[in-house]
Amino acid sequence: MAWEYNEKVKDLYRNPKNVGEIEDANAVGEVGSIVCGDALKLSLKVDKDTETITDAKFQTFGCGSAIASSTALTEMVIGKTMDEVAKIKNQDIVDYLGGLPAEKMHCSVMGQEALEAAIADYRGLKVVHEEEDPDTAIVCHCFGVSNKKIEKAILENGLRTLEDITNYTKAGGGCGSCIDEIEQILEETLANQAVAPPAPMPAKPKRLTTLQKIKLIEETIEKEIRPQLIKDGGDLELIDVEGNRVVIEFKGRCLGCQAVTYTLSGVQDKLREMVSPDLEVTVGSD
Repeated sequence: MAWEYNEKVKDLYRNPKNVGEIEDANAVGEVGSIVCGDALKLSLKVDKDTETITDAKFQTFGCGSAIASSTALTEMVIGKTMDEVAKIKNQDIVDYLGGLPAEKMHCSVMGQEALEAAIADYRGLKVVHEEEDPDTAIVCHCFGVSNKKIEKAILENGLRTLEDITNYTKAGGGCGSCIDEIEQILEETLANQAVAPPAPMPAKPKRLTTLQKIKLIEETIEKEIRPQLIKDGGDLELIDVEGNRVVIEFKGRCLGCQAVTYTLSGVQDKLREMVSPDLEVTVGSD
């Protein structure tokens, strides 16, 4: 299969930066396994007075996406403090690259894991290995992926399908014998997430004036709907409100998406839940 890489990913794969190992590194993170197909060693030189990263290098065993992601990570952390880089997530690496094929998202996850391991090493924190944690079990033996890694990927990246999990962790991408267990973890993780207390929203009046209805629709879109779409590269704009008819326009990756009908239904369900059960949401233009 030929992956659709953008020009920046191709350039960083063909011309990687910061390859190698820092001999006097004071922060080192190693993740993955050559046996499982991907491995990354990240070494950092940190100024102890300012906790600023002055140099970063990597050694990786993996595909072009792994090389590009590792280069991106080192470029992102040099010049920043340890507190600043602790906020970096795998999606930040993807954004720096201008995107990755869905099937290669696991390369960005490996970069985040290596950075987390390096930060722990610098701070002298004990890293509990999976085999030492009684609550951790390997689910995908083909790629050595544990239940904890799958749960973390689901929660941090908003994963919703088995395919998503395989793209982000490689779990289930081998012999397939673990698929039933992965789907069970997905179902349980989403169920636990669903019972968490929702973010506070403005109280819904028993009777809404037209202005109150429009304001509540706008607030629901901004606080509940758009953040989820933007996370996946999509977006929407409120065009008009005509009685109970709400007119929106999709933007970004939502345009032309095969799942846009499902997305539209989700938008309508959320607005009916938060504003009025009588609302009908349609796609239109100015």
